[in-house]
Amino acid sequence: MTKTKLAALGAAALLLAAPVTAFAHVTLETPQAPAGSTYKAVLRLPHGCAGAATLKVRVQMPEGFIGVKPMPKAGWTLDIIKGKYEGSYDLYGNTVTEGVKELSWTGNLPDDYYDEFVFRGTLTKAFATGATVYFPVVQECEGGKVERWIEVPADGKTSDDYESPAPGVKIIAPAK
Repeated sequence: MTKTKLAALGAAALLLAAPVTAFAHVTLETPQAPAGSTYKAVLRLPHGCAGAATLKVRVQMPEGFIGVKPMPKAGWTLDIIKGKYEGSYDLYGNTVTEGVKELSWTGNLPDDYYDEFVFRGTLTKAFATGATVYFPVVQECEGGKVERWIEVPADGKTSDDYESPAPGVKIIAPAK
């Protein structure tokens, strides 16, 4: 094979491998939603921790994401941690000052499998159009291994600039 053909094959292999790396992170199925809307968060967990099975998934709710209700998973124990919000929010005409702050599912997901963890809530109008709302996730695995998907991009950066970015949803303008 000529050097040109080898270089072309190498470049093609890199292009094919690039999307796989992007999908190695914990992500949200729906990447955008308008402020003031109900958002169904489908958290996608593509793998365990360095080959170890996942035993627990914890997700922190961002301030301003309220009225949270998780979906139970067969075979998993669901824990809901509630607390006070930093501010107060309107939810269907009622003022709310406390609610779900963190969710965790405890079970067993072998590294060979992929799964989803689902919850819903309201993205309050406190979120500006164009902002991204992040949901930090901690994945605990067998043997004490842990993956912390908690990196929130600094100004001028994106999730692509980080090794372990928190999954996020971009706030878009409401439909007219």
